Amino acid sequence: MQNVEIYTSPLCGYCHAAKRLLNQKGVAFNEINVMADPSRRSEMMQRANGRHTVPQIFIGETHVGGCDDLYELERQKKLDTLLEV
Repeated sequence: MQNVEIYTSPLCGYCHAAKRLLNQKGVAFNEINVMADPSRRSEMMQRANGRHTVPQIFIGETHVGGCDDLYELERQKKLDTLLEV
C-alpha cells in the first residue's frame, strides 16, 4: 500500500469528503492540517505545483490533486491500482 498524504483544513467540506472516501476504502493516510501549521501550506503549494486550495492529495510520489480528482480516479476504477503500486 502506498503512503498517502492529504493537506487539509478543518473547515473544508471537500477535505472531509476526500477523507471519507479514503476511510471507506480502509486507506490509512497522514493528514497535514495547514490551518494548525501554516508553514506547511507553502510546502503543499510547492509539492502541488502552485495549487493553493485544500485538499491536496498525494499517493506515494503522485500528486492526485483535490477531492474531485480523487473521486474521478475512483469512478474510473484507477484509485485502487494507484494505491497498490
